[in-house]
Amino acid sequence: MDREPLGQHNAIWEDGEWISWRSINSHLERLELQARYPNADVDLVPVFEELLRVAQHYHITTGKHLNTYGDIGELYGAIMYGIKLHKDYAKGSDGRLGNDFVEVKTITPFKNTQSVTVRLDRHFSQLLVVKIDECFEVSGLLVERSKLPKVGGKALRIDWDDLVQVE
Repeated sequence: MDREPLGQHNAIWEDGEWISWRSINSHLERLELQARYPNADVDLVPVFEELLRVAQHYHITTGKHLNTYGDIGELYGAIMYGIKLHKDYAKGSDGRLGNDFVEVKTITPFKNTQSVTVRLDRHFSQLLVVKIDECFEVSGLLVERSKLPKVGGKALRIDWDDLVQVE
């Protein structure tokens, strides 16, 4: 790839070398992301934003939905809470937050109800519910498993509004 030589028109002279404005701007953008998302691996932020944009654009264009909302929810957890995600299809939980295992559930923009079903036989101590609304705005609630309602059986169905009260 041919690069234009650095000089006064596209760089600044600092400590005996030219530093490109592109490099400076890239560094400043990274600092902004770190300030906005202090718990995040900032390399994931553009991936999250682009995936959300693509899902929204696809929906606007076709009226259909991509099967990406679970991934968007997990990336949201990694960015907003600092969850270290497990490998794909790991059994028991979706990631770790410190010493806690976290299960991530996502409410999609096309879902008729604002609830999730959580398998209680999975190994997790925190539940993150991520909601993507019809305008593709994303929010999340992180709840300790011990604060979830006690139920008989292997599954818990819980509404977003009930989680707000539990949090």
